[in-house]
Amino acid sequence: MRLLIVEDHPDTAELLASLLEMRGYVVKTAGTVREALALASAEPFDLLLSDVGLPDESGYDLMRKLHAMMPIKGIAMSGWGRDQDIEMSRDAGFIEHLTKPVAMKKLELALERAQAA
Repeated sequence: MRLLIVEDHPDTAELLASLLEMRGYVVKTAGTVREALALASAEPFDLLLSDVGLPDESGYDLMRKLHAMMPIKGIAMSGWGRDQDIEMSRDAGFIEHLTKPVAMKKLELALERAQAA
């Protein structure tokens, strides 16, 4: 499975990428919506794993733009986990919403559900 991770904190993005690569995923990272769209234009991805709060636009904006380009599943990550935050993620097209800090076991389960969906 090819993952596009969009996270504006480089250390977090690098750690997530390393952990997921060790589990057999092919991973590319971006720090902004603009970078993510450029990567997605150049190569296919099976799943987007995106922070909601990004420096240039939101993860919600990114998910909507990617859906306009291609069929892609997405998992949102946010420091907020209220019902309205989860609803906003679903409205944008994400199939999962994880609250930061994200436990690796929760992420693995979300990835399994995404693969099965």
